[in-house]
Amino acid sequence: MPQHMRGVAALLVVTLVWGTTFPAMKDMTGTLSASWIVLSRFTIASLLLLPFLWRARWNDARWGVLAGVVLFLCYVFQIEGLALTTSNRNAFVTGLNVLVPPLVGVLMGKILERRIVVALVLALAGLFALCWEGGFVWGRGDTLALLCALCFGLYVVLMASTTRKVDKLMVLTASQIVTVAACSALWLLLREVPLGAAERAEDLPNYLGYIGAGLTTYAPNIVYLGVVATAAIISLQTWGQSHSSANEAAVIYAFEPGCAAIFAYFWLGETLAWNGLLGAMLLISGMIVSQWSTERPAAALAPE
Repeated sequence: MPQHMRGVAALLVVTLVWGTTFPAMKDMTGTLSASWIVLSRFTIASLLLLPFLWRARWNDARWGVLAGVVLFLCYVFQIEGLALTTSNRNAFVTGLNVLVPPLVGVLMGKILERRIVVALVLALAGLFALCWEGGFVWGRGDTLALLCALCFGLYVVLMASTTRKVDKLMVLTASQIVTVAACSALWLLLREVPLGAAERAEDLPNYLGYIGAGLTTYAPNIVYLGVVATAAIISLQTWGQSHSSANEAAVIYAFEPGCAAIFAYFWLGETLAWNGLLGAMLLISGMIVSQWSTERPAAALAPE
């Protein structure tokens, strides 16, 4: 098989695995908070990628720290939204992140291209169809998913720039993953773990016991997310994009919500009504149209 085809095949595997992360995380949201899910997932990935930070240059690592903070916000919004809506809706709303980079370009003074106008119309029509339940229904979970899409889009813009400023991509990857784990730990201490008021001190053993039971119950999900869907897949994605065009990568990534819907059906038993299927097709069409250009900079390490 030619190297180019291997690169395309690698990106197909990446997209399929990304699709599994939505039901895998949704499965845990009834027991574990977003902070614990992100922390456990990225701690495992950090341990696997720490060797790449040995004798790493600070110039490479500092860009990874900046990207890691943005990536942490992406996952917090995504998982908090997953707890309040279905895996399908979360995946399709999050997929709108592909529209953010061209819109950022407009804010910086670039002319809005015709393809972006068409993509926006398709995306808005798709969102309307996806959220139609006898009336347009939009909840807090959808808002969080939209914030996640915004952060992911900004992350892509950031990575498109930083990948040109570093010498070693794996240092950039490892440092941002470690940063996400550190931000998750800090967020837990500040917002969730009952260590503050004295009257709540007796709650700590019960709290830790509850979290320990949750982590044990969902250990297969956590290990899968940390080892396969984070450490391995980000590395595979980097290699795949180096052997395929940016257009090919963008079109393949646009099918991530569709993959998520398929796995949500088999994993969680979630289904889409006719309006949901129509909305899904319109959203995917908008994502593909938004990326259909002969000139587009590669966004290495684009998020899930």
